[in-house]
Amino acid sequence: MAIPSGVTDRLVVAPGVRDALATGVPVVALESTLISHGLPYPANLEVATRAEAAVRAAGAIPATVAIRDGRLLVGLAPADLEALATAPAGSVRKAARPSLAVALAEGGWAATTVSATMIAAHAAGIRVFATGGIGGVHRGASGGPAAPGTLDVSSDLEELARTPVAVVCAGPKAILDVPATLEYLETRGVPVIVIGQSDLPGFFARSAGIAAPASVPDVATAASVLATHFELGLGSGCVVAVPVPETDALPDAVARDAVELAIRHSESAGVAGPALTPWLLARIAELTSGASVRANTALIVNDARVAAELAVAMTSG
Repeated sequence: MAIPSGVTDRLVVAPGVRDALATGVPVVALESTLISHGLPYPANLEVATRAEAAVRAAGAIPATVAIRDGRLLVGLAPADLEALATAPAGSVRKAARPSLAVALAEGGWAATTVSATMIAAHAAGIRVFATGGIGGVHRGASGGPAAPGTLDVSSDLEELARTPVAVVCAGPKAILDVPATLEYLETRGVPVIVIGQSDLPGFFARSAGIAAPASVPDVATAASVLATHFELGLGSGCVVAVPVPETDALPDAVARDAVELAIRHSESAGVAGPALTPWLLARIAELTSGASVRANTALIVNDARVAAELAVAMTSG
């Protein structure tokens, strides 16, 4: 896929990342929304730092992506991470494909979501990206007999369909319509590969209770599948799903019950639109006495580690 000059002209790749790419050292892209919008300070900075450290420990170079003053930054210095983590509430934009132009044109800081991070990573030549969970089809998006559909579908899915980057995650976020998300990805030609188990990971929990579209036993096999996918030139990305570490996972039933109860509460409170996801995640944290936050933190770091192992395997292979 040709990369528009408007993207490359605004791309600023950190020297360490640029050198790694030039010499064939594996690089893993990381998003920045979790820093600015996902967790409070100092937990947000601690998780971002731990994720970068996990990438380095596995033999790759981390490249956290963000936007500042009209530039797409690929690789943030410690001072940049600190600035994002401590920015006043509401001062950092969230940049996805639909809002990327606004974020670049208006200046200041913007944190990149899955779709915007994929765009920057691909432009820089990075093939592997780690995040917590992907967005997808929201519940009620297709409607039903009692209500019209909201058509609320994350731009993450379309980005996966058009940008050849492997996205390592713990599956779709548990608050979504997960079966519909898988159907959407299948329709758009995006492989979903689970490492190490036959069930799709359930984000906070080890299993979503849904069979994986495809599963492989280990990172080496996943790397082989990805190499073949990219060699075919199909143009799409790939979802590589790994479960949250067992020591930090919520029991499957606890996770499902908390999600369902939080969704009912959101409907009663009339919460919808962009405010819905952060509201639900905060409510789930309350319902689980913070256990969901611990699981979320653990899966972010674990995804970064696995992504680095995958990048190393793809480079050496």
